[in-house]
Amino acid sequence: MHIMNKIEVENIEDLQKVVECVKNSYKNIIILSGTLGSGKTTFVKEFVKSMQISENVTSPTFSIQNIYDDKIFHYDLYNKTFHDFLRLGMLEELEKEGYHFIEWGEELEKILKEFGFDYLKIEIKLIDNKRIFECIS
Repeated sequence: MHIMNKIEVENIEDLQKVVECVKNSYKNIIILSGTLGSGKTTFVKEFVKSMQISENVTSPTFSIQNIYDDKIFHYDLYNKTFHDFLRLGMLEELEKEGYHFIEWGEELEKILKEFGFDYLKIEIKLIDNKRIFECIS
């Protein structure tokens, strides 16, 4: 995997560059990696808006999955294990058409590769008052 894009984000408007990175990658599975409060859910909110979907985007920390307009699937594995994800049949969900954003999904990378799923990883790093989003393919 290599870094496709390194995007400095200082405000919400800057997230549009990250949205474009996702859309231009032609990948529909996106693993979002970053510390608590780094902006993973905020990014998904901006992506949903960019698709002209007006649903309220919230973190699926306790529900494991939120679906927006049957086009965007948002997962959060913070309180779940990799095995919970598999046991709940979530791997099959990734075969559905649409974008799949997985917060805290680093443990899934190996299995995604083994099953032939192509994905984009976005690493979010906090530096001073800005965030650096690295699109890694």
